[in-house]
Amino acid sequence: MEAYGSIFQSSMDTEVIVHLLATSRANTLVERIANALNQVKGSYSLVLLTEDQLIAVRDPHGFRPLALGKLKDAWVVASETCAFDLIEAEYVRDIMPGEILVIDRHGPQSFTPFDKAPFTPCIFEFIYFAKPDSNIFGANVYSVRKNLGRELAREYPVEADIVIPVPDSGVPAAIGFAEESKIPFQMGLIRNHYVGRTFIEPKDTIRHFGVKIKLNAVRELLKGKRVVVIDDSIVRGTTSRKIVKMIRDAGAKEIHMRISSPPTICPCFYGIDTPTKKELIASSHSIDEVNTYITADTLRYLSIEGLYKAVADAGASFCDACFTGKYPVEFPVEGREPQLALFK
Repeated sequence: MEAYGSIFQSSMDTEVIVHLLATSRANTLVERIANALNQVKGSYSLVLLTEDQLIAVRDPHGFRPLALGKLKDAWVVASETCAFDLIEAEYVRDIMPGEILVIDRHGPQSFTPFDKAPFTPCIFEFIYFAKPDSNIFGANVYSVRKNLGRELAREYPVEADIVIPVPDSGVPAAIGFAEESKIPFQMGLIRNHYVGRTFIEPKDTIRHFGVKIKLNAVRELLKGKRVVVIDDSIVRGTTSRKIVKMIRDAGAKEIHMRISSPPTICPCFYGIDTPTKKELIASSHSIDEVNTYITADTLRYLSIEGLYKAVADAGASFCDACFTGKYPVEFPVEGREPQLALFK
């Protein structure tokens, strides 16, 4: 059994749930799962395998995606629908929030033993976490990210020569921004795909070196140009600062940073390893102060209103706590935040 969550937390979360299952005195496995998970709150998507059953469980709020597919006579479960494309399976439906789906030789059986809760899927899945070729929460990720870019161009137009993304997550939003603003799209930063994500590295020195070998500027495209740079978010600001410097060193005349999400002001406590609030630059600095730090000519973030316009097709009330501080599930803090693993 594996909990859907961060690489640092999932094994610990899974062990807690396994202990709760082991100590449950309920009769059937479904009853034991329900008994165990009624003792926990927050975000989880689980897959359990027994000798003759495949069991999928999603938390009552539906924070994370979880989908059911079919491959010929077999049933499959994945956290994102793009996994079905790889094995040529057919998407059937999402596992519903608060559902325990038991699949055996007779097919799927659905159980809903949990109290109903507001559906609050994570909006940051659309912005960054999910793959763009996936459909989650009723909408296509790529289309939503293009919408984010379009809304950003409408809110904060700028005179420029080219629009470039911070690859890879910034690409669809940059395309949307370029289409809406009629400014040519270019790949002014090239990503080395043999390097992992820098946001999970535990030390500044490793993250900073990772940025250098992860991205490289195309001098021939950037020299003498007024450049709009599209990224999905700014967390600490250190990565953005290095990217701006890289583009400036390549000869850009102006650099206008545009972020396809609102300022990240609060950490996530629902399975994603993010920094403490004091490490989030936007939690204690104004947009102008952040811009001074990253050294761009201008910096603008997408508004909350623009964000919700972009995800309107999903038709959900999202968890946006990282932008608003409004957490759907309360948790004890006891005067300080937990120390979580480092982010971007």
